[in-house]
Amino acid sequence: MREDEITGWFRQQRQLSPAEVPIGIGDDMAQIALGHGASVLITTDMLLDGTHFELKTATLEQVGYKSMATSLSDCAAMATIPVGAVVAVALPHGWGGRPLKELHAGVVFAADKYRCPLVGGDITSWKSDGRFAVCVSMLSKPGDKPPVRRNGARVGDIICVTGSLGGSGRRRHLEFEPRVNEALKIVQIADLHAMMDISDGLSTDLNRICSQSGVGALVEAAAVPISGDARCRPDPLDAALNEGEDFELLFTLAPEQWERLDRLWDDPVPIASVGRITDTGRMEIRLPDGPVRDLMPGGYDHLAD
Repeated sequence: MREDEITGWFRQQRQLSPAEVPIGIGDDMAQIALGHGASVLITTDMLLDGTHFELKTATLEQVGYKSMATSLSDCAAMATIPVGAVVAVALPHGWGGRPLKELHAGVVFAADKYRCPLVGGDITSWKSDGRFAVCVSMLSKPGDKPPVRRNGARVGDIICVTGSLGGSGRRRHLEFEPRVNEALKIVQIADLHAMMDISDGLSTDLNRICSQSGVGALVEAAAVPISGDARCRPDPLDAALNEGEDFELLFTLAPEQWERLDRLWDDPVPIASVGRITDTGRMEIRLPDGPVRDLMPGGYDHLAD
């Protein structure tokens, strides 16, 4: 069973009250109503040595930064405002205070940069051999606009991404900038129908938007912004579509809203139109030389064999 299949199964096991839980399993964050029109959103992300980073090559300060930035990217994915985080760690046997202080430096660097204070956490240690793991749980609040969900894409929408894609494994996955400020700016300019961040690859994450929205998509390969790191790969387009951990924004909006956003966007982070939402129910890509082919979800899946 793949990751999206088990997530869908989890969602079906319990019917949550929309009045109490306006957004449940399946988006980048869940939303819980607090009464009197107030609500809080929550996300959690666990990062593992050997999967999300390698302590043989990454510093603990880099790991601390990435752990916070990953959850901050979930806030960006729904255009919400971070308000606080707690961090839990599982330490290899024999670790002491020094590595924790190094990790803390990276955590608070990201926390301070995005005005999301570290407010607590938990420390555990393996009794024998065990690898390092760090888990961040983060709270956010809606901004001036409601949180943007994954399931609102409409036929005819323009598909957009921020920044450039692919090759993050070379270095960017440890030092990326979560698009918190950009997301809040985008929703002030244009009305978005769907959005998420690209953590598992454009091909996989666009498929999630399409599946939840009941639509298809046609990606224009020539329009996909390929990073300089991805251009060093044997197949740059494949890297941009499938490698993941870009943590850029992926969103859809009506053509007239895209024209407005394109006209008014003055941020250094670029936005590219990479395709269109279709009524086919299929994921497709038009290659630079013209043919249209199926675009299979080829990004990262934690439960794949």
